[in-house]
Amino acid sequence: MPTQVQIVAYDANWPRLFKDAEARLRELLGACVLLVDHVGSTAIPQMPAKPTIDIDVTLSSLADVPEASRRLVEAGYEARGNHYNDDVWAFLLKASTPRLRVYLCPPGNRTHVRRLAFRDYLRNHDEAAEAYAALKRQLAARFAYDGDRYTVEKSEFIQQILGKALAELW
Repeated sequence: MPTQVQIVAYDANWPRLFKDAEARLRELLGACVLLVDHVGSTAIPQMPAKPTIDIDVTLSSLADVPEASRRLVEAGYEARGNHYNDDVWAFLLKASTPRLRVYLCPPGNRTHVRRLAFRDYLRNHDEAAEAYAALKRQLAARFAYDGDRYTVEKSEFIQQILGKALAELW
């Protein structure tokens, strides 16, 4: 079934909604939580985005994933699997507006580090953020009912920005 790509204008409520979700996740998951980070386009001021708040939860160890997963599922999150094949476990809460997509990550996870680097680069480089926003709008119009293609078509831009972001870190 085709996935509709819905991109909306930046919502100034997204940071507050993230903070609310962070508090609920910390309470739900308990002491195994090291960090909770707002990632994805909703974490970048003025960035148009899908109306889904992406959240990386760094756990104290990979061994905490099964219990944290159980708690998320019991709280109504839909398990979406290990998308990146590197121990990042995805969950989606469709019942919230906007939706919440939570990723459980072990410490030092490569995908998590890259997401933070990409987010921070766009937060600090307006021209790159504007180019990404334009690309997202163009691709959403071009692939309105093909979410997979929309994602794939952003890959080259994301890799270029990641290269710059990681170079700044080291």
